[in-house]
Amino acid sequence: MNAVKAEATGFPVSLEFFPPKTPEGAEKLRTVRQQLYALHPEFCSVTYGAGGSTQEGTFTTVKEILSEGVSAASHFSCIGATRQSVREQLQVLKSMGVRRLVALRGDLPSGYGAGGEFQYASDLVAFIREETGRDFHIEVAAYPEFHPQARSPEADLKAYVAKVKAGADAAITQYFYNSDAYFRFVEDTQKLGADVPVVPGIMPISSSTQLMRFSDACGAEIPRWIRLRLQGFGDDTASIKAFGLDVVTDLCDQLRSAGVPALHFYTMNQSAATLEICRRLEL
Repeated sequence: MNAVKAEATGFPVSLEFFPPKTPEGAEKLRTVRQQLYALHPEFCSVTYGAGGSTQEGTFTTVKEILSEGVSAASHFSCIGATRQSVREQLQVLKSMGVRRLVALRGDLPSGYGAGGEFQYASDLVAFIREETGRDFHIEVAAYPEFHPQARSPEADLKAYVAKVKAGADAAITQYFYNSDAYFRFVEDTQKLGADVPVVPGIMPISSSTQLMRFSDACGAEIPRWIRLRLQGFGDDTASIKAFGLDVVTDLCDQLRSAGVPALHFYTMNQSAATLEICRRLEL
């Protein structure tokens, strides 16, 4: 019934996975994907480790998703890369049938000095366009609460606009729990001439310790009231999950009512929370 509704409402949803590290993880992810395909995702993206460290796992997972009849987007980072290595990887992806990329600067692996021929994601976007024309639909990252390494909010907005002007088709945001940050970001960047669709990234809440750890690392703000409520639940996993479902469903509802182009779920290779949120939203 949910699958029929997804087609009837026609509201686009996309999903993100990370490449599994073990055969057991790969098997589990296959099951999770089959469960989530009930949502008729527009595409599924697969992340890329620091310095391209998971490239093989990323490409393998992308290939599996394509073989399951679903559009797949590979994350594609450029830190430490050369023009030649990027050229070769683009050829591999193209020959696999990939038509969508999430182009990122990426993180340096620890102990790695700044190297490679690309300094910014905008350089990578420009190079992909130069090499492959319109062969790929290119998504870039957006940070409504600003990139943790940005010199200033203004510098971060300019970096985003540069990616769009280099040839990005759309953007996916870092997750957030304050919808005002998203709306302000879209307004500010449109004023600067960046008018591509900006898809909100949605992180379901199923563990408070995991959420705090991720948010501290990536600069996503957890509003004080959410943080305090989560801390108040202590080790009560059931209450954390129930509260998380209410909070994230409400956020998605606000965003959808305001006319966002789609929702992109950071699944963490799990299906339950994303499926339940989408069931409540009648997707």
